[in-house]
Amino acid sequence: MSRLRSAIAGATAATAWGVLEPIDRRLLRCDYSDVALLGKAIVRGRGWRAGGLAVHAANGAIFGLAFHEVRRRTGLGTRRLALGMALAEHVALYPLGYFVDRYHPARGEPGIPQLVWNPRAYAQATWRHLVFGVVLGRLA
Repeated sequence: MSRLRSAIAGATAATAWGVLEPIDRRLLRCDYSDVALLGKAIVRGRGWRAGGLAVHAANGAIFGLAFHEVRRRTGLGTRRLALGMALAEHVALYPLGYFVDRYHPARGEPGIPQLVWNPRAYAQATWRHLVFGVVLGRLA
């Protein structure tokens, strides 16, 4: 497995996540969007969605590279490792929602609800990381 393939798999998995967001937002009745969170942090105005998707894909590519290195050094199974790393990242980083709730320049706007103590947003993030891990594991 090459580094390039892992980076592309991560970017693709992150893009799949972004494409599926409108569906889980409707199903879980929670207006939380990672694309909005990222995009509205870097672009104020109409281009936030493109900016958010680009940053999310880049983050996915970086995650794919980290995944590649862990896989290469441990020899663990690709699919199980991808899913485990994605869910571990979710559990480790979700508490940073505290800083989103306090300091994000677009907090309270569509796509960026309060995250801390929001069980629907947590469920969305769990589902999205699960999708990311499955797609990464299949493509890498």
